[in-house]
Amino acid sequence: MEIRNKVTFSDKMKSYLRHPGSGLTALLVLLATLATFFVLIFLIAYILIKGIPFIQLDLFSMHYTSENASLMPSLINTLVMTLLSLAIAAPIGIFSAIYLVEYAKKGSRFVGLVRITAETLTGIPSIVYGLFGMLFFVSTLKWGYSILAGAFTLVIMILPVIMRTAEEALKSVPDSYREASFGLGAGKLRTIFKIVLPSAVPGILAGVILAIGRVVGETAALIYTAGTVAQIPSNLMGSGRTLAVHMYALSSEGLHMDQAYATAVILLVMVLLINWISGMIAKRITKG
Repeated sequence: MEIRNKVTFSDKMKSYLRHPGSGLTALLVLLATLATFFVLIFLIAYILIKGIPFIQLDLFSMHYTSENASLMPSLINTLVMTLLSLAIAAPIGIFSAIYLVEYAKKGSRFVGLVRITAETLTGIPSIVYGLFGMLFFVSTLKWGYSILAGAFTLVIMILPVIMRTAEEALKSVPDSYREASFGLGAGKLRTIFKIVLPSAVPGILAGVILAIGRVVGETAALIYTAGTVAQIPSNLMGSGRTLAVHMYALSSEGLHMDQAYATAVILLVMVLLINWISGMIAKRITKG
């Protein structure tokens, strides 16, 4: 006969009374959780209430004017900027993580130096990246204010995030998986791409989602590199603003605050869709 131990609410209260510090810690954790939840709900509700009434067809015109304050050019620029920066940063970051975890000698000074550098770059303010991008990509390389200059600046910003999260995801894969694969005769490369990487996909995608969030919400770095032109550029060497820069420009002018709130709603929906799609991809790869 199976006996299950059930912990009732009264049992928890007696335990907390015997150990006041434990009860105080549990109360602080609960209060922090509730505060975070209510702040999140308040922000989402505030954006939706302020922005939804002003979402109109004029906002989705392909050409921006001072009358319609269209966000469609900025939306397209955001998608192009995100895809371009991820296409460059994601492979480099993931392959770098694979080298650090699977090939590099454990405990080497080089690995430690790379990790410290990545963590340092993660904490640098975005305005510093913007100034570097302006001096190097815009001025030195003569790219001017362009989508390409903005994308390469974002690559430098998100590369440490992708690399560190991918590294932690690969390290979380049990060594028994690798040993079982080697025992069945698989080589190093086949083990990595057939066993280790599929198991680490959820963690890697978490880093990619964080990178996407930083790209979509970035303003300071892009103002100095991609510019603020509210049109769709004819090529990657043209200037264009993203949704975050578009929202900043509208709010700073003070003439189109309603359209700025509507842009915030579209930006919020875009981030939620990206997170949902990434989650679905992770589930399919994991099941496969």
